[in-house]
Amino acid sequence: MLTFFRRFFQSKIGLPIFLGFLVLMALAFAAADITGSTFGGVSGGDRVAVVDGEPIGTSELVTAANTALDQVRQQNPTLTMPEFIEAGALDEVLRQLIDRYAVGHYAEKYGLRAGENLVNSEILQIQAFRSLSGEFDQQIYLAALRQRGLTDAVFRRDLVNGLLEDQLLRPALLSPQMPEKIARQYASLVLERRRGQIALIPSSVFAPESGPTDAQLTEWYGTNRTLFVQPERRTLRFAVFGDDTLEVSATPTEAEIAARYKRDADQYKATERRAVTAFVVPTADAAKALAARIRGGVSLEAAAREAGFSASQTELRDREATANATSFAFAENAFKAAEGSVVEPAQGTLGWYVARVDKIERTPARSLDQVRSEIAEQLAVEKRSAAIADLTAEIEGEIDSGTALSEVAKAYNLKVETTPPLLADGSAFQRPDVQIVPQLRTLLATAFQMEESEPQLAPVPGNQYVIFEVARVEEAAAPPLAQVKEQAEAAWRRAQGAKLARETADRVMKQVRGKTDLATALAALNKPGFEREVIDLERRELLARSQGNVPPPLVLLFSMAEGSVKLLEAPRNIGWYVISLDEISTSPVDEEPGLLEQTRRQLAPTLTEEYRRQAAAAMRKELGSTRNDAAIEAVRKQLAGEQ
Repeated sequence: MLTFFRRFFQSKIGLPIFLGFLVLMALAFAAADITGSTFGGVSGGDRVAVVDGEPIGTSELVTAANTALDQVRQQNPTLTMPEFIEAGALDEVLRQLIDRYAVGHYAEKYGLRAGENLVNSEILQIQAFRSLSGEFDQQIYLAALRQRGLTDAVFRRDLVNGLLEDQLLRPALLSPQMPEKIARQYASLVLERRRGQIALIPSSVFAPESGPTDAQLTEWYGTNRTLFVQPERRTLRFAVFGDDTLEVSATPTEAEIAARYKRDADQYKATERRAVTAFVVPTADAAKALAARIRGGVSLEAAAREAGFSASQTELRDREATANATSFAFAENAFKAAEGSVVEPAQGTLGWYVARVDKIERTPARSLDQVRSEIAEQLAVEKRSAAIADLTAEIEGEIDSGTALSEVAKAYNLKVETTPPLLADGSAFQRPDVQIVPQLRTLLATAFQMEESEPQLAPVPGNQYVIFEVARVEEAAAPPLAQVKEQAEAAWRRAQGAKLARETADRVMKQVRGKTDLATALAALNKPGFEREVIDLERRELLARSQGNVPPPLVLLFSMAEGSVKLLEAPRNIGWYVISLDEISTSPVDEEPGLLEQTRRQLAPTLTEEYRRQAAAAMRKELGSTRNDAAIEAVRKQLAGEQ
């Protein structure tokens, strides 16, 4: 469906990702002047907003934006900050930051409080701050805050705001119920069918064949550098080792073998296991009478049925296991009886056992000579594992003391390898033919948080270990023009073509609004390369096909008024979409059993968020809040690398 829509997703962050990002974690939405300095380059002061007289520092917005980007990168590891900002995410981060301040101040204004003891209790409950013993660890707590760029005071203030918000809004948002009329309206949208057409007026059709001049290209590239930002790359140096790599002596001595044989003597002595079929009767007389009948030729199973009991079979057991399952007396009698014979009745906890020995399995004792090789192999494995553990501890100690990876590798005869520049998703930058070694994939998240020249040791699947370090970090940035001159020239021509494509799209739109069919209007242009697709889709069919990733032209089509025509710009100057909606039809909601109730359930979280936003907006209005657009723009440029 609409294959040319794929071009719309050449940008690494699309509408679905942005919409999915809207709800952020509260842990690190503040970080005012942690380093003791203001955020450089901000005009108009070091505050991006003021809520009820309290400023929100530029550094708070920077830290909040970086935290939000880290969260989005869990789904899209190669996303860059310029792409993040281009999608409008910085504005959403600032809105949530302002709302959090507003709700906290509003709650305090009307007497709600979150005292120190309550904050301490919240901190103690956070699993990330606990040691291996499960207890709160102050050093782990402080280290976690430093990693997020926070101080104890800032983190506590954010917790206070969160607790106040919880007190203030939870009762109102606990179980929102969407009115049936509204739910019916939304349910009808699912059944809505839209018919129309979408055409792409590509920039390439109008792009100049020659140019630009060097001066034009340099000027244009300086203005559009963010289009060429390359994601962060890291080059790793590593050495893999394990059982098959380290040379250790693991041959056991005769004395060690003899000692192990003596220690495990019970494993090698003669053993006997028996399987029986038995049932339990309440008295000794009944058990003896039934045993006599069985010895007289009646089968045990038949005797049990006639007496109103049910016989059961057991697996092979030794004497101890049999005694544990029945009684010591029964086990003694069972292990005296011959195979196939009736066991002398004995009392257990549930009554008297009537049983037959079905099978006897005897294992003779094994001498030291007979099990020497078995014990030697077992000891060799244990000794090798212990030696590997000792060597690993030695290597870890060397690394912790500051020994370079190359020196450690030389001392332990390990092979050091170097990766090409890697992206956060594990792919080699501009090298699709290169595959990294499997052992590194589990370490990428750590590697992209490390500093250069900071070797680490980590276990990996397959009983192996990896010593690795970051040899080089290339920050996300636009490269020099010379490196991407060919792509920049193509983008420049596309940008010039986009201007003419827009003019053409405007003319086509006016003709379609004048009742000219879209296909006829395109044909009249007498140019090749235009693409058009007829749309006839029900909304739920669209969602099912796209699995949530709805192309923006279709998003617009399903939000337009019937009979309207609109334009939509494609990203990166690809061209312009002309979208014409001819007809809207809707099936009756009552013909879809359960749809109304399903809609109410599915929209409950959305209703909660809408109530939260409306409440926060009302609080902002009452308290008063202002935004410093100059400072916000300076933060945006600084984060995007434009200054």
